[in-house]
Amino acid sequence: MAHYYITTPIYYVNDAPHVGHAYCTVNADAMARWHRLLGDDTKFLTGTDEHGQKVADAALKNGVSPREWTDRTSRRFREAWDALDISYDDFIRTTEPRHYETVQKFLTAVYENGYIYKDVYQGLYCVSCEDYYTRESSDDGRCPIHGRVLSEMQEENWFFRLSAFAEPLERYYAEHPGFVTPETKRNEALSFIRGGLRDISITRTSISWGVPVPWDDQHVFYVWYDALINYLTAIGYGREDDRTGEWWPTSHHLVGKEILRFHCVWWPAMCMAAGLEPVSHVQVHGWLLVGGQKLSKTMAAEGAVKLTDIAPVTLTDEFGVDAIRYYLLRETSLGNDGDFSHEGITARYNTDLANNLGNLVARVSTIVASKCAGRGPAPEPTSELRVAAEAAVAGAREAWNRFAPQHALEATWGLIGATNAYLESTAPWKMEPGDALEAVMGNALEAIRLVSLLATPAIPRVCATIWSRIGLDGAPGDEVFDTAAQWGRYRAVHEIHKGEPLFPRIKVSDE
Repeated sequence: MAHYYITTPIYYVNDAPHVGHAYCTVNADAMARWHRLLGDDTKFLTGTDEHGQKVADAALKNGVSPREWTDRTSRRFREAWDALDISYDDFIRTTEPRHYETVQKFLTAVYENGYIYKDVYQGLYCVSCEDYYTRESSDDGRCPIHGRVLSEMQEENWFFRLSAFAEPLERYYAEHPGFVTPETKRNEALSFIRGGLRDISITRTSISWGVPVPWDDQHVFYVWYDALINYLTAIGYGREDDRTGEWWPTSHHLVGKEILRFHCVWWPAMCMAAGLEPVSHVQVHGWLLVGGQKLSKTMAAEGAVKLTDIAPVTLTDEFGVDAIRYYLLRETSLGNDGDFSHEGITARYNTDLANNLGNLVARVSTIVASKCAGRGPAPEPTSELRVAAEAAVAGAREAWNRFAPQHALEATWGLIGATNAYLESTAPWKMEPGDALEAVMGNALEAIRLVSLLATPAIPRVCATIWSRIGLDGAPGDEVFDTAAQWGRYRAVHEIHKGEPLFPRIKVSDE
């Protein structure tokens, strides 16, 4: 059995979860669900990043201790992921004892290997980024990401000798061309490396909310160097439950482009310094940008005009869990920036989910109920629909395997379109009961079964409902994919259940 280890970034608890967090997490969840379908031994990690100045400041602003604040906000992320049907195997918090132990073991290895030294930092610092900037890398003294005036800082710090890893990193990229995807982001990371790497501060003395430095009790580790190590904490690095050798060779990070250099430059260099191979793959995604002027009433009531103002639960309450999951996966190619709008969600819902998928299931179940005594016939061994189904299976498999959920869903919806076209051409509603009708309906039911299987990583609840409605026991993931995806697995004499509409259409103002 193959192993598959996928992670999201751990999300910073200075504020509540928003739809930008959901975009990354839903994509990672779909990838984890896909690999479980394949039969892989899968581990899916997410969690919260709970140290640093921003967290301490947020706690102070809200009149509570950092511990109280992190407990409260971390719980909100769990609640958001529960609402979105996120199937994580581990939720890590960087304030856990296991994380302290792994961080100290990992960075002690880097220290003992000679890549950490003490010096004085003097320069510019952004509290929002938890990052240092040179005058040249700043935007005229402002943070290039947040636009805020950077603070002047001078402090004794321990530094990581990042400058020693320019050549090893370039060599690693050359030997592992798929290390960072898409290629544009790989080139961006390489450009950063070739532009010259400076040693970077990894500790602070001005705050105490962090993991203590084991060789210097006056310092705590700076938040990014603590946070990155969470991926190893979850697989037991440096502890009695160490399974690094088992999971790390098949590790995949899914991260936003704003943290590319941390994951694609600093983190692999840190791993090399500790004597560990870097993560096997980093998939970088773009940003969702708010588009359209009209927001939902709920959003508008809150005055929401930024993506970070939109809570996932606001969307799931309005559209349903699977509709939001589908939109986040289907609308934007992973790696590119995408547009996010209320109108876009509504259009995807009405067109792809209500008109295409929902109507297909409804029309087939209605015909089977009226003309086949409510029992699903078996498919034909060969059929024009079988050709379309096998093409969809191959296309979806290829796309899921290369971190392309959008294209996997395109392939799946291609089968929905082919099935609707098949029904239009055969017109079973005009046919009399008999073998010809049963062959058509059996083929359509088999296509629906395969759609349910292929779409399960994206919309698991609806797929489970469809599976049951067409008379199948269990769930789409009960069989290993290679077996379940074969044409002809639908068997006759299943009782079909019509049920309520899967996706009742949403009325829009100009209809």
